[in-house]
Amino acid sequence: MTDRPYVIDQLISAKAIAARIEELARAIESEFAGTDKLVVVGLLRGSFIFIADLVRELGLPVEVDFIEASSYGDAMESSREVRILKDLRSGIGGRDVLLVEDIVDTGHTLAKVTEYLGTRGPRRLRTIALLDKPSRREVAFAADWIGFSIPDAFVVGYGIDFAQRDRNLPHIGTVRFL
Repeated sequence: MTDRPYVIDQLISAKAIAARIEELARAIESEFAGTDKLVVVGLLRGSFIFIADLVRELGLPVEVDFIEASSYGDAMESSREVRILKDLRSGIGGRDVLLVEDIVDTGHTLAKVTEYLGTRGPRRLRTIALLDKPSRREVAFAADWIGFSIPDAFVVGYGIDFAQRDRNLPHIGTVRFL
């Protein structure tokens, strides 16, 4: 599938992403004011750039950890079967946790990982996603914070990939096959 030629049309600029992250950071600081340490858990791999920029904006003590789940592989459509590929390195029992996702599509991945982490007894568990495709939702799940709602299009950039390509783009773009 990746051998088909395509172009990427910019959907959200790097400047717009940076401005929105500043706004989200203020809301997160308000929610977690007074925490001794916020455990920021990134869902690999697509969230790694978002999480890096987000934690740099937070005026809170943070610890960063990662969990890897997959429902896409190299495909453009979710398989709806969520597998945990890499687990957290530290415990989250009794701690404040922010789960960071790149994009909420069908909702299966974020719902499953939130449920999975919830079984570990965090004091508070909140979720944030850079992008949301509400028209694609199959599971009744909404992240606590959303960067941008987007149409039903396949997107890349800012950490989000198409078969491991285009993660390095500084903006979000839609894939258009030629």
